[in-house]
Amino acid sequence: MTTYDFAPLWRSTVGFDRLFDLLEDSVQWTGDNYPPYNIERAGEDHYRISLALAGFAPDEITITAEQNVLTVEGRKADKGAHQYLYQGISSRPFRRQFNLAEYVQVKGASFEDGMLKIDLVREIPEAMKPRQIAINAGNDNRQIEHQHTA
Repeated sequence: MTTYDFAPLWRSTVGFDRLFDLLEDSVQWTGDNYPPYNIERAGEDHYRISLALAGFAPDEITITAEQNVLTVEGRKADKGAHQYLYQGISSRPFRRQFNLAEYVQVKGASFEDGMLKIDLVREIPEAMKPRQIAINAGNDNRQIEHQHTA
């Protein structure tokens, strides 16, 4: 396995701790891919996570959003003994976590035909959006307007 040394970046950056932690975690991650999922961009600031949860019922799934982490967990309710000749549909418990960027909020979730769909929206506060800054032109009482575009 390849390891990366982030020390040079630590020396010249401030406030990117979480980003470096995410990079280190992604390099070391060796977990399985259950349940399978998609992440799609549904618009400029709209996203959707879809998880294939065949065999699960909505009451066997919990979704938790705290700070910048979305956690989806599933645990099958024990419904008696079954005598399978072949069991290809997994019913094992799972826990899947998604790291969310700043200002990304969960707006809703739906479960239909074995697919859990979680809708996300990035809502940047007004104070963080680009705004016009007035520039005072020296001794003059005249002001020059400057508009910043993102």
